[in-house]
Amino acid sequence: MIGHEIGARGGDELTRFVRALGQHRYVASRLHLVHAFAVEAAGIVGDPALGEARAWAESVLANETIDRSSKDERLYRRATDAELVAVLGAFWMPGPQRDTAAITLAMRLAEIGVAPPDEAAVPFDEDAEEEMFPVLVDAGWELLTLRALDPERHRGAIAAFGDALAFDVAKFEEENAVPEAVTLHELPAIGTTELLMALDDDDAVRAPFVLWTTGDETYVDYVLRGILKVAKLAPPG
Repeated sequence: MIGHEIGARGGDELTRFVRALGQHRYVASRLHLVHAFAVEAAGIVGDPALGEARAWAESVLANETIDRSSKDERLYRRATDAELVAVLGAFWMPGPQRDTAAITLAMRLAEIGVAPPDEAAVPFDEDAEEEMFPVLVDAGWELLTLRALDPERHRGAIAAFGDALAFDVAKFEEENAVPEAVTLHELPAIGTTELLMALDDDDAVRAPFVLWTTGDETYVDYVLRGILKVAKLAPPG
């Protein structure tokens, strides 16, 4: 996978970027897994987007057959784009909801013996992902294959290749790749540090936020530039 540093300066920009990832015409599917702790903490502020998700979290956390300190799959909800944005926004967007969500999450983590993140901990650190527990958000989108692009609806991406031959070559390579080629946008793994300590006292992002991608470089670059434009962020680099 290739990492793209996103020039988001604050939590509001981070949230806008994640929202834009799910709102363009090249998305084929998505898979967002959100932990019940994160849903409960975010939902306590009453965001309508989390109505069903919060009821689910309450049910899961009341289920005595589920060990909250485990990696039980029942602790995760397959979330919609709107639910994902609502969860992350509760922790990243400026406002009083951030403290409420953070306190609620910290209390749940303390119940299972997870200490608050160290002040020196760096959010969005790829090297820390292997030891991350619990993973609170694991989110990604699969984009349409090149062969699935519609000549009219997706003409911008097709035109980005420069000419029909270049597009046909890229499409041929995708179709014949082993293993099968897919185009993905994936967020970095998000745990306690990323939700509770992503921002400093001035609401600035404390470390680079990286979007991980796979797929044809021309296609990925075109779609990402469009996402950044919608999110009102300057292209990286």
